[in-house]
Amino acid sequence: MSGALSVVHVLDAAGAAPAGSATPGLVDARDISVDFYLDGVRQRVLDDITLSVPTGSFVSLIGPSGCGKSTLLKVLAGLIAPTEGQVLVNGMEPHAAAKRRVIGLAFQDPTLLPWKNAIENAAFLLMTADDAISQADAEARAAAMLKLVGLDGAERKMPSQLSGGMRQRVAIARALALDPQVLLMDEPFGALDAITREEMSRCLLEIWQRTKKTIVLVTHSIEEAVFLSGEVHVMGGAPARILETLPIALPQPRTPDCITDPAFKAAQQRLRSLLIEGHQRRPA
Repeated sequence: MSGALSVVHVLDAAGAAPAGSATPGLVDARDISVDFYLDGVRQRVLDDITLSVPTGSFVSLIGPSGCGKSTLLKVLAGLIAPTEGQVLVNGMEPHAAAKRRVIGLAFQDPTLLPWKNAIENAAFLLMTADDAISQADAEARAAAMLKLVGLDGAERKMPSQLSGGMRQRVAIARALALDPQVLLMDEPFGALDAITREEMSRCLLEIWQRTKKTIVLVTHSIEEAVFLSGEVHVMGGAPARILETLPIALPQPRTPDCITDPAFKAAQQRLRSLLIEGHQRRPA
């Protein structure tokens, strides 16, 4: 298979791609370090991380639990200021990019408002961010995004009437209603059962293929990272660094059949080895 030859060639001939890139991406983080303080004692959480995410790409961050993946995502989103280094999103600092609706966010907890129905929840951030938009226009945009995520017909259902997967789809529709250039996602499917998680992964892949958004996904799932991503950044150590950036050269569009591709298996094996290394670099 051409996809298999491509990935195996990358892995065998050159190893993984070097962490970071000299070419600025739509999301560009340079020399990022983050310190937290506990009882007055400094703890370095992220150390000297450089990351470049090209426009229209789908990349994943993977690593041991508690290694700083979510912290890095929050730095990219402008929710945490780096102690050292700089992040630019479309040439702007993240907080400025967020104000211009360049960034959309989705987390593991969909945090829907229980007194609002699906379409009202999906329209909520857009109406909050844009005082000039009418409720009708915001809900029309929200309805289009609910249809995109496969929830047409469920617009008037309350959160209590939705399954976990459906609530997460509403949360993704809410982020997409802003029409962001970048979608930052922190373990959005982590609380779902295995089959629903697979369905949501396929849904997200279809959304990416149709919208061409730039997506950065935090995940603990090796299979999910390989199936969805063009590139996987493996984090590890204490403080956390990017150990390796692994290109996933499987052909697009991806289908469930690709999990039997030798290239898929090779990428899984490489990621598993890197995660083991990441665990070993952490203090006991």
